[in-house]
Amino acid sequence: MEGKVSSPKGTFDVLYPDSAIRTRVLVSAAQILRRYGYREIETPIFEKTDLFVRSIGPDTDIVRKEMYTFEDQGGDSLTLRPEGTAPVVRAFLEGGLSKKGLPQKFYYNGPMFRRERPQAGRYRQFCQVGAEAIGGDDPLLDAEMMKVTAEIFDVLGLKDYRLTLNSVGCRQCRKEFLDALIPFLKGVEGELCRDCQRRVGANPMRILDCKQDECRKALEKAPLLTDFLCGTCSDHFLKVRDELNGMRLSYEIDPRLVRGLDYYTRTAFEFQVEGLGAKDTVSAGGRYDDLVEELGGKPTPAVGFSLGLERLILGLGSGARENIMPDRLEVFIAPASDDDHTQARQLICRLREAGISADTEYLGRSLKAQMKHADRLGARLVVIVADTESSGIVTIRQMDTSKQEEAAATGLEDEIRERLSSG
Repeated sequence: MEGKVSSPKGTFDVLYPDSAIRTRVLVSAAQILRRYGYREIETPIFEKTDLFVRSIGPDTDIVRKEMYTFEDQGGDSLTLRPEGTAPVVRAFLEGGLSKKGLPQKFYYNGPMFRRERPQAGRYRQFCQVGAEAIGGDDPLLDAEMMKVTAEIFDVLGLKDYRLTLNSVGCRQCRKEFLDALIPFLKGVEGELCRDCQRRVGANPMRILDCKQDECRKALEKAPLLTDFLCGTCSDHFLKVRDELNGMRLSYEIDPRLVRGLDYYTRTAFEFQVEGLGAKDTVSAGGRYDDLVEELGGKPTPAVGFSLGLERLILGLGSGARENIMPDRLEVFIAPASDDDHTQARQLICRLREAGISADTEYLGRSLKAQMKHADRLGARLVVIVADTESSGIVTIRQMDTSKQEEAAATGLEDEIRERLSSG
């Protein structure tokens, strides 16, 4: 006999109550995003590989090392989506959504896939919540992305986060910056990690995003991109900060923040939470004013963000997670004997039709065993059915206090509602 089948490395099963906690987080995020005018969008889990090569960049770690790419039976190269922005932009273009007025504001959630080294809160299949505003260059949209993220954190009880901010400029800014950066990098090339030594000639900007200690040390005296911003980009960055100040949202300027995807322009930001390991970023985003054009559309400014659901929940800690624990089962119907099952089933149907969450016994256990099971389910009340058909009476047990009282089976729905609302 073969052994048990296990889940693939870097994946996990979402079991109760974690499944309900995740749902509560997703619902809370969606409510906030809708309040800001964002509308839900859903894109396929896999896309043509070229979409990600063109958008993320052929020399990024995601494209070179982490994408799950395969050839289907028709010979097409497809990739499980490693991020959500490029698919949304593709859908924006393919659906002709610019004709419906700009900006178009979207939010999404769903699984993403990267073959990374598994670590705390970081998996090979993970869930992201994200938002994109396509068709506007107003700095208010940039600030709004950060503000809505902070509101999601706040409503979930995540307080100890840090927002870092930078501008990576436009193509012209970066050209002048690279003219200064590349000679510097060649001077410290021997001090860089192997990947970054290759990047010196292929994609030097990515070196600034490297998390290796030797690279961070070698870059301590590197030129800063903020010193090379053109007047337009500098003015935009100043206005973004003004908007954040007006929203009373605290932030820090990190002149070395560039993010790990090639499509970013101007604003780049990260939300970090201490204690999540080497990569403590929970949410990140920025502006990508060239991406729509690069994917075949007209020049269209855009900005967005995404947050990792697993890292967010990990960052909440056990104390904050208790505040978003799933709703408890309201009522468990416990038949005292086999003769009481019919009456129990009638009662549970009535309660469910009245909008009260209820469950009952299916395995023929004793009343004592049923009480233990109801406790495991987190039931607030247990309704004990014992000769109820003839007596018209049930016993209601308050599980938190162990208090029991009799009540009429007739009108039980109203009696249960009153007890739930008072306790």
